[in-house]
Amino acid sequence: MQPGTTGMDLFRSLKLFPCLMLAICSAHAGAMPDEIPGVETLTAEAGVEKANSKLKPVIIDAGINRDRKSGYIEESSSLSDINTNCDTLNKLVANKLKPRVFDCNDANCGRSVVAIKIARSCGYKSLSRDRCGFEEWRKKRYQTVTQDQARR
Repeated sequence: MQPGTTGMDLFRSLKLFPCLMLAICSAHAGAMPDEIPGVETLTAEAGVEKANSKLKPVIIDAGINRDRKSGYIEESSSLSDINTNCDTLNKLVANKLKPRVFDCNDANCGRSVVAIKIARSCGYKSLSRDRCGFEEWRKKRYQTVTQDQARR
């Protein structure tokens, strides 16, 4: 223990360590899975269809905030995987049965995988993952915005 560090400081750092390691290892583990058991995998087309459905899901952008400068899916909420926990998910929508679609930058971004695993551990149901993420939406000219457009 460092001089001036309390036992409580050490406890806090150890308490967060497993979550941090899960996020780091999962986000950089190489190839992302095509599917996650129990989670619906979406294409951009299916994501648009789901976003326009009666059940209107919460779209969660699990990428880091600085990536949103280049654009993001319109109506998505920014909640990076490193900030995802039961409390932050609950602040977006408390209803654990409300559909949630997690997305990230592209097919190689593991942040949505990490966020989904956290959401599942918090008891959330009806989870979907936009496999190819924001880049596919941009290429297909679906509704996306940049931070500059959102400020207007």
